[in-house]
Amino acid sequence: MSEGDMTRVIEIPGRFAYVTLVTNADYAMGATALARSLRRTDTAADLVVLHTGGVDAAALAPLKTLDCRLIQVGHLPLSDTFNERHARGHLHSAAPFTKGRKPEFHSPLDNFCKLRLWQLVEYERCVFIDADALVLKNVDRLFLYPEFSAAPNVYESLADFRRLNSGVFVATPSHDTFGKMLESLDRPEAFWRRTDQTFLQTFFPEWHGLPVYFNMLQYVWFTMPELWDWKSISIVHYQYEKPWEKDHPKAKQLQPLIDLWHNIHDHGDLPQITALGNPEGTA
Repeated sequence: MSEGDMTRVIEIPGRFAYVTLVTNADYAMGATALARSLRRTDTAADLVVLHTGGVDAAALAPLKTLDCRLIQVGHLPLSDTFNERHARGHLHSAAPFTKGRKPEFHSPLDNFCKLRLWQLVEYERCVFIDADALVLKNVDRLFLYPEFSAAPNVYESLADFRRLNSGVFVATPSHDTFGKMLESLDRPEAFWRRTDQTFLQTFFPEWHGLPVYFNMLQYVWFTMPELWDWKSISIVHYQYEKPWEKDHPKAKQLQPLIDLWHNIHDHGDLPQITALGNPEGTA
């Protein structure tokens, strides 16, 4: 991509937006760190926070300070049977997580609110980023990628490349697309094993693969350390355990990444890449 293309993206505010979703006070904390990390990149795109009614004003206040556009959204109009199948207890029983632990504040049904992004038709293109992620460098070039673009769900082996991860994706808002999504989502007996992630891969079967460094999942740090390259990584995504949780099961293994999150959340400070260190066992 030429320098002119990048300038075209950066200098047209109002047409592009980074979007995240906040469904409780914990994710508001995560979104605050995400917004601080994005502000560091000097992007001219809007920062949009979709939030549900379960988030109080005090939790959202730091996001207002960071000049985020706050939009309250409701849960999708889904059938009672759909909601029962995807409630936390039923979903985690039918499709348990075996590689990591989701925190207690995580509610699977909330994930489907991400689809509200397609209602933001005032924007030409949106980049969704989960609230448990950090942006380490300017990623405005993502707005030039087509719908639907996402990075693979790589955190354990090369076999993961066949699945997308919905923590970062590129989309074109459209009421028509949103309507078709609702029709496809709540089919009789539909069960989306990993909620929005499974649904989006089914809805966009020919999804465009982003480089994995646009959505580097934190478990790569200790499962595939040879893939970790700070100079290449644009976005770090704290899947499973969250960096603000106290003494979570993977805290010792992930301490450098936890420290990075706190530096940005607490101080808006990103250490020099050379000071971040490498995963154990790598040069």
